[in-house]
Amino acid sequence: MAVQKLPRSMQLLVDQLADLPGIGPKSALRMAMTLLKWPEDKTRKLGQSIRELRDKLCICSQCSALADTDPCSICSDPMREQEKLCVVSEWDSLLVMEDTGFFKGRYLVLGGLLSPLDGVRPDSLELDKLRSRLQQGRITEVILALGTTLDAENTGSYIKNMVEKEFVQVRVTRLAQGIPLGSDLKFMDKETLKQSMRFRQVI
Repeated sequence: MAVQKLPRSMQLLVDQLADLPGIGPKSALRMAMTLLKWPEDKTRKLGQSIRELRDKLCICSQCSALADTDPCSICSDPMREQEKLCVVSEWDSLLVMEDTGFFKGRYLVLGGLLSPLDGVRPDSLELDKLRSRLQQGRITEVILALGTTLDAENTGSYIKNMVEKEFVQVRVTRLAQGIPLGSDLKFMDKETLKQSMRFRQVI
């Protein structure tokens, strides 16, 4: 007896959905079945949103965050403090920091953390962009908001050594250790982040 196979178009969609983080083949199939039950205009709007995600988003040339415009709304805001630069590993960490409403400086998104075993080396990160920002001479403090994982600690040490060697006038601080050891910044609650920023430490 032949095994019933999914129609080719359905199988292609299931395979693509299953590539998303945390989505297995069964969940992908349920999602595809749900999409089939949606009204046609709703599924077309979803498809259009996915297409525009690639077509209309850009990377900010100043901070490397995802944005609708270049420079992004934070980098182009004259009311933000230019002397403080908060360095985060990924864009979603920037969103978490902004959600606290406490930090009023600028950002730089590294695009990851140093991890030699995973092939992430200094030239894989936005360290040249960090140097370029510091060379402008406006920044007096670099705040490391990278979390407390081993990769975060190694990345923080690398940046600290680089800044101390090349930009002696710039102070390097880190978020206070209210953040549990081994945790990722984007999973922290607002109050913990706010206190960590307020009582940041010189390193």
